[in-house]
Amino acid sequence: MDLDVFVTAHRAEWDRLDHLLRRGRRLTGTEADELVTLYQRTATHLSLIQSSAPDPRLTARLTQLVARARAKVTGTRRAGLRDAAHFLTHGFPAAVHGSRHWWIPTAVLSTLLAAVIGWWIGANPGIQSAIGAPADLREMTRPGGGYEAYYSSDPAASFAAQVWTNNARAAAICLTLGAFLGIPVIGILLLNMFNLGVGIGLMSSAGRLDVFLGLVLPHGLLELTAVFVAAGAGLRLGWTVIDPGPLSRRAALAQRGRAALGMAIGLALVLFVSGGIEGFVTPSGLPTWARISIGVAAELLFLAYVHILGRRAVRAGETGDVETADRGAERPTAA
Repeated sequence: MDLDVFVTAHRAEWDRLDHLLRRGRRLTGTEADELVTLYQRTATHLSLIQSSAPDPRLTARLTQLVARARAKVTGTRRAGLRDAAHFLTHGFPAAVHGSRHWWIPTAVLSTLLAAVIGWWIGANPGIQSAIGAPADLREMTRPGGGYEAYYSSDPAASFAAQVWTNNARAAAICLTLGAFLGIPVIGILLLNMFNLGVGIGLMSSAGRLDVFLGLVLPHGLLELTAVFVAAGAGLRLGWTVIDPGPLSRRAALAQRGRAALGMAIGLALVLFVSGGIEGFVTPSGLPTWARISIGVAAELLFLAYVHILGRRAVRAGETGDVETADRGAERPTAA
């Protein structure tokens, strides 16, 4: 394509579009129709120039024109209650359900790893002595000691807020740093599973594993599920860097990244619930069976929510991405 000839042929249209966009008053019906037509033509021109004869200055000008025209044509839209309801009933559960082939194996393997670490530490006194001095370990595992005192160290509301903040930060890190080939996500998982395994091993060696599980399970089921969902989504994002599928790598990462951002918001709500359980239920005077039952009920409700609403939303074509009108224009790619 001869770029000079192309520019000469279409400069008047671009200038006219720029003039319409600069108008301070409301456009007439005829002018509005003209603006839509020129917007569509300019978007086509931009695509042709990008694919055939890329010129940085011209591309920048047309990109700006198309963006301004798109904003003028589509208008601005504010998020409202309807958007929030759609996110909670379609977007978030669809994103979690759609990434289940990543986070379910992550959950299974991570849980097995924590169990193996716990067995290894519990069966080897030499490993326990490497973790801490015998007096310190006895203090941690005795009745009313470190592990039990942890859940009543602060007022319930303050403790719940602190736990929620820490867990939400961990989930957000998994989601945002997954693009680095998933390596940071694996590190976070290993650290969490090691800490859990240490608790299992030390308390089992002291003959108090039932107490430890009674403290962890009420909130841990939902909390760890949220972490596993975030880790699975992060690993999926990292794999997209390697294999973007039918889309271009940029488009695929943008799509997965937008879905991951939505999942971060949704998981923050899930972790808020688990933090509330950890702050108010775990240290309460309820019997162990009642505390664990509350944790199991919360976990089952979340899994049912993801399975029922998520599967229905995925079948309807929902991916967890933002609405089409809110996405940037994507450049077509050759097959």
